[in-house]
Amino acid sequence: MTTSFNSEKGKVYLVGAGPGDPGLLTVKAVEVIQKADIILYDKLVGEEIIKMLKDMNKQIIYVGK
Repeated sequence: MTTSFNSEKGKVYLVGAGPGDPGLLTVKAVEVIQKADIILYDKLVGEEIIKMLKDMNKQIIYVGK
């Protein structure tokens, strides 16, 4: 039996959302979010930022807290 896998390395970024206003995200945070394939978030992320992610058609996964 042969197992195949993608040996390309990915990256993981931790991005703080601050007080929850998307306008207060850093430029780097927005760049990382735009490049992300999947975004994991917890209950500390504000509704405005979650809406922004949905508007960007990002795959978002709630991980609880």
